[in-house]
Amino acid sequence: MRVGTARSAAVQWVTEHARPDPWFRGAYFSGSTVGLPDGAELSPFSDVDVVVVTAESDPPAKPGKFRFRDALLEVSHLSWDELASADEVLSSYHLAGSFRRDTVIDDPTGRLRELRADVSRRFAERPWVRRRCLDAERRIETRLAAFDASAPFHEQVLSWLFPTGVTTHVLLVAALRNPTVRLRYPAAREVLDAYGQAHLYPELLELLGCARLSARRAGRHLDELARTFDAAAEVARTPFFFSGDITAEARPVAIDGSRHLIERGDHREAAFWIIATFARCHTVLAADAPELHRARLPAFREAVADLGVTSTEDLVRRGEEVIAFLPELRRTAGQILTANTEITE
Repeated sequence: MRVGTARSAAVQWVTEHARPDPWFRGAYFSGSTVGLPDGAELSPFSDVDVVVVTAESDPPAKPGKFRFRDALLEVSHLSWDELASADEVLSSYHLAGSFRRDTVIDDPTGRLRELRADVSRRFAERPWVRRRCLDAERRIETRLAAFDASAPFHEQVLSWLFPTGVTTHVLLVAALRNPTVRLRYPAAREVLDAYGQAHLYPELLELLGCARLSARRAGRHLDELARTFDAAAEVARTPFFFSGDITAEARPVAIDGSRHLIERGDHREAAFWIIATFARCHTVLAADAPELHRARLPAFREAVADLGVTSTEDLVRRGEEVIAFLPELRRTAGQILTANTEITE
């Protein structure tokens, strides 16, 4: 499917299903397809991200991933409160990139296009890029500081894994690249290679624990994840913010996309999303099928053990290593920012 065809499906969905809501204030594209031309082929392992802006201060849970007119969409909700000013958006590393280009789908009030014009004009200015890098750093620090040693092990793993993965986002932001989710490690490698900083990449993999992970072991863990994923998708009842990622519709992204990475030689890079999805599946199973959760837990623990994590103490220590790495990460991001010719004063 072409990107333009998938975008047309997204526009139609917004028209039919989002616009009639009395709280609807607009919608825009986000995520990995931003910046791709309409004629580009959409990866079978990708979806089209749509953000629906609502007047509600506490928006409903996102619908998540689903098929509409053969396109895989991922729809989330965002309150107008988070788009209060261009300065706030420019300072937010996970929001600003969506407004760098014309991504607006529907804008009944005209405010989204005004915001987009202001953000895009100042997006590449050095002070704002620095603020977004610091925003990503703060996310690492605050999320690791919130680590709860009393939580179930699979939740502890998520509390360590995601802030560890944000180390890649600091670099992507400095390079004015999309801070992608599933493909963050390959994207960070490309940036480091492009800016002559390839020596840092092994350190990112060491922090995650996958530097010496073999393709065979990654494949084994993915096979076990596929079994756990299918079980979780079948029994899922309790809503979580990531529920849309654990469904039959999302399987091509979570399972097939990871297998594609392994087959192309990016087995170490596949580890991040394999473990993230594994842990989320166990969150689902713990809530909706405790017996299945216990039965499938050894496979999850085996996968995490291959990252060098077998206990809460390991996770605490690994979080401390990430914090200790931040000064070097900050220096490298600064060097990328200085060398980036797209950045203006």
